[in-house]
Amino acid sequence: MPLVLSKAQVAKLRNLCARAEEKGALTPAILKVIYREKWFKLFVPKALGGLELNLPEALQYEEYLAYIDGSLGWTVTLCAGANLFCGYIAKEKACTVFSKEKVCFGGSGAASGVAEKVKGGYMVTGYWKYATGAPHLTHFTANCIIEKEGKVVLKKDGTPLTRSFFFKRNEVTIFKDWNTMGLKATAGHSFSVQHVKVSDDRSFIIDETHTTIDRDIYKYPFLPFAEATIAVNTLGMTHHFLEEALHIVLQKQQGRSGYTGSTIAETAITGAQQEVRRLSDRFYKIIDLSWKELEQNHAVSKKTTGKIAVLSRQLVKECRQRVADIYPYCGLAATNNGTTINRVFRDIFTGSQHGLLTLDC
Repeated sequence: MPLVLSKAQVAKLRNLCARAEEKGALTPAILKVIYREKWFKLFVPKALGGLELNLPEALQYEEYLAYIDGSLGWTVTLCAGANLFCGYIAKEKACTVFSKEKVCFGGSGAASGVAEKVKGGYMVTGYWKYATGAPHLTHFTANCIIEKEGKVVLKKDGTPLTRSFFFKRNEVTIFKDWNTMGLKATAGHSFSVQHVKVSDDRSFIIDETHTTIDRDIYKYPFLPFAEATIAVNTLGMTHHFLEEALHIVLQKQQGRSGYTGSTIAETAITGAQQEVRRLSDRFYKIIDLSWKELEQNHAVSKKTTGKIAVLSRQLVKECRQRVADIYPYCGLAATNNGTTINRVFRDIFTGSQHGLLTLDC
């Protein structure tokens, strides 16, 4: 079932998110809604208190939440994506951690830490940037290069062996350095650990061959999963921006006595909306195909993952271009930091800088 909220519910969430923007982090009031609706557990099994959605369903949730507010959608997307790791963590440990109502994983995909193999686990030191939702994370995830007896462990192809780890909140140091022009309430601060020993069951490999829970979502390749979930955030925010822009233009028209025609601005905005919907349809079509492949063949073909990579980047690029084209029609309201359209604009151009979607295919 797609996520559908009433106009009153959307307005209430947007008011709460506007306050979160001022505070630079999601507030307890918003987090209460998220935990109640289980949005951080989009991919967690129902047996562990999650929604257990498939990817096409979850993407529609994430797009809609980003349409409501960029920071809300982005934070839910990144934290739900990190909670996906329950399907790769040792089963007993996953059950212990994720059965709790208020569990929220988040962190970094950069391998900027070192994990020295020791008896019973690893000794980890590292520093990572951009942990979305840092103020409310219950656990921090990070990738590390593995060392043994002071030497980097190499894979068969000669590259360093890396593994993923998760740390308890009280084991990390948070650096409040998130100071971007947009997505302010995502609070993507940096964090570090210094000589923290973690047990073997807090280390895992994010790969469909290392799943610990038998669900299709954990067998979906992680790179296209990440590309798609980030892309739909830009899509949702773009829908919101174009909606706000059209509202501004129509208000201007109402102020003109006797005016009955359609302006160049209105035509441009409605045209942009149509183009974005067309791109969205193409994107979701390939996502649906990938999920059918997974269900039928227990794998997603390289041809399909390649198309997801291309379409995710194209979607973000085109959305960003449409927003830039429409921006001049919005007048000074678009430059005023106190307006909704200004905040959505800043959120879009912050989120679209994510490394996954700025690389050429």
